[in-house]
Amino acid sequence: MAITLTPLAHQRVQRFVQTTPGALGLRFGVTRTGCSGWGHVTDLAREQREDDTVFEQDGVRIYVDADSLPLVDGTRIDFGKRGLGEEFLFANPNATAECGCGESFTTDANAA
Repeated sequence: MAITLTPLAHQRVQRFVQTTPGALGLRFGVTRTGCSGWGHVTDLAREQREDDTVFEQDGVRIYVDADSLPLVDGTRIDFGKRGLGEEFLFANPNATAECGCGESFTTDANAA
């Protein structure tokens, strides 16, 4: 599978990378958070780590660490408005449930 960006997310990441010295692309992964267990994390990648899997879409690279990959593989990243702010939005096929506020998610592996 792969990590993909919608056109709006692609434009946003491309702009961040082009205007940030030393940025290689988007770093995408998960962290333990919230009431459901996992939260999506995005940042600019400034280095390629040894355990990274790198996806490329129309010149934009997405770096995912080995621990996060099974939890985010197949995710489609969008960019849009939520409430009064703008943010990345995630359609993660591995998420089996989300907390009420949408901050965190769980997978079948968490339930086991």
